[in-house]
Order: sequence, then structure tokens, then C-alpha cells
Amino acid sequence: MSVKSILILSTAAFLVTACATKPDPQEEIIPVATAPAEILAPPAPTPAPPPAIVQAPVVQAPAFIPPPAGSFEDFLYQTGGDSRIYFGYNESSLTEEARNILRRQASWLTNYANVTAVVEGNADERGTREYNLALGARRANSVKAFLVSQGISPSRLTTVSYGKERPIEGGSDEWSWSRNRNGNTNLKISGFSG
Repeated sequence: MSVKSILILSTAAFLVTACATKPDPQEEIIPVATAPAEILAPPAPTPAPPPAIVQAPVVQAPAFIPPPAGSFEDFLYQTGGDSRIYFGYNESSLTEEARNILRRQASWLTNYANVTAVVEGNADERGTREYNLALGARRANSVKAFLVSQGISPSRLTTVSYGKERPIEGGSDEWSWSRNRNGNTNLKISGFSG
């Protein structure tokens, strides 16, 4: 065989061998086209501008105008908003809270010596009419005695008992009964009854 024939056969054998084997998948490199990062990710939303700061208009509360001096409204304002003090069940003795209210009432009455008052005694609906009239009288007298002890002339104060006849609450429950057990300082100011 000639050198030329050996060369042709060697080349042919090489090519057959080369085509018969598969390449290792780890060695196989397949080029992949990649897109830039800005194409793969969705665009970020544009942030909204911060809300404009809107200041609410400054509204001034109307100036407080105290009630006219010596009026029933002034009495309520100076004494805490109620002309009544409250009693426990079947009680005519004054609580410390009632004494504090009556001290403020006495202070106001001291400043307005021309004002007189009717102290009204009241009871809740339980019990007989006669019993509640007597209990209301004891309550009214307790209020009057305390106001007199604070320097108010007894001639400026009269008492009356309404017993259970003038409830301020119409219910038949403990809360209503507690409101109806009261002593009321009813002022007489220049023909006005408070």
C-alpha cells in the first residue's frame, strides 16, 4: 500500500470514529442569547409625589361668656351644674360629695344676699306616700341645716317635701331611684324660680 492510500484510510477511520461518539453534555456549550437586565425586569412604578400639605383653616371657638352674675345659670355654673344633692336609699344624712356641693351653694348664696330658696326634699317611688313625704322632709331639713351651718340665714330658706310625687326620672330601676332621692335648692331670684 502506498503512503497515499494509508493516509486516506487513516483519515477515513478518524472521521468515522469521530462521528460515532457523542460529546459529554457537561462539555457541550450552547450559546444562549441573554437580554439586558432592564428588558427582563418589569419597569419600577414611578413613585407618586407626596401629598400636598393642606392646612385646615383655624377656627376659633367663640369666647366663653360667663352667665350673668346672680342669675340661676350663674348659680349652676358656680356650684358645679346641678342644684340637687343626692341621698342613699332610706337616708337623709349628707354624703361628703353632697357637703361639697352645698358648700359651693352656700358660697354663692353668701354673695347674693337678696336671693331666697326653697329646699325641696324628694324620694323614689318605693314606700308609701306618707313615708316618702316624711323622708323628703328629713332630706330637705338636712340640706337647710347644712346651709345654715355655712352662714346662710334661716329666714332665707324654707323647706318643702314632695315625697315621691315629683320624680326627675321616670324609670323603676336603681339608677332612676338614685336620681329621685334628692334635695333640690330651688332659688327665688327677682320673680324667677330656678
